[in-house]
Amino acid sequence: MADDDHEYLRDELRSYGRRRLRSLTAHQQSLIDQIMPRCRLDMTDPAIDSAAFARAIMPTATGAWLEIGFGGGEHLLWQASQHPDVVCIGCEPFIDGVVKVLTRVAEGKIGNIRLHDDDARDVLRWLPEASIDRAFILFPDPWPKARHHKRRLVSAATLKLLARVLRPGAELRIATDIGDYVRTTMLAIARQSTFEWCAQRPADWRDQGPDWPVTRYQQKAIREGRCCYFMRFRRV
Repeated sequence: MADDDHEYLRDELRSYGRRRLRSLTAHQQSLIDQIMPRCRLDMTDPAIDSAAFARAIMPTATGAWLEIGFGGGEHLLWQASQHPDVVCIGCEPFIDGVVKVLTRVAEGKIGNIRLHDDDARDVLRWLPEASIDRAFILFPDPWPKARHHKRRLVSAATLKLLARVLRPGAELRIATDIGDYVRTTMLAIARQSTFEWCAQRPADWRDQGPDWPVTRYQQKAIREGRCCYFMRFRRV
């Protein structure tokens, strides 16, 4: 068994791969040491009730959104800049992506982002019930080999956690460039009654919409000729 495989032998299978590609530069380490503490989502205390959750983080907040696996941060940063009144919580264990977001935060342009640099399921279990207004899972690791499908992030277990923290009427957005991931996502949705697909016409799954910016992973998929799928679900 490879060394990386040993890291997965936990209570739950990990849905992400390596946490770092290379050593951090001195500047990147300074961002982790100096900027991350003020951006890190504080989960040392029990989360308060859902009605006051967002305002407890940012007194002027009108709501809270959650992105699981924000990659290079392009989507998270865009949404935060376009919606400064919303607390944008981003979960990403890949340190290089975290550093990219911290770089923008350090420039003083964005102040409504909170980060969790580990497994998103920690956040999903900590969040108060019905506290999130919108959630995003964009181009998650496809785990293409059949024996690894059990590691895919979108699953019945994850949807159950999301259903608990999303408000009734909240939107869950999922994007992928892997057709089989669409199939397994729709099967997982169909097996529970907490989400409904928002599609109204056959072409909706191709429509990214004006408030759904392109990520670098999506750009890579387009360059390599893969079709991208965009799914919207509503918490019932």
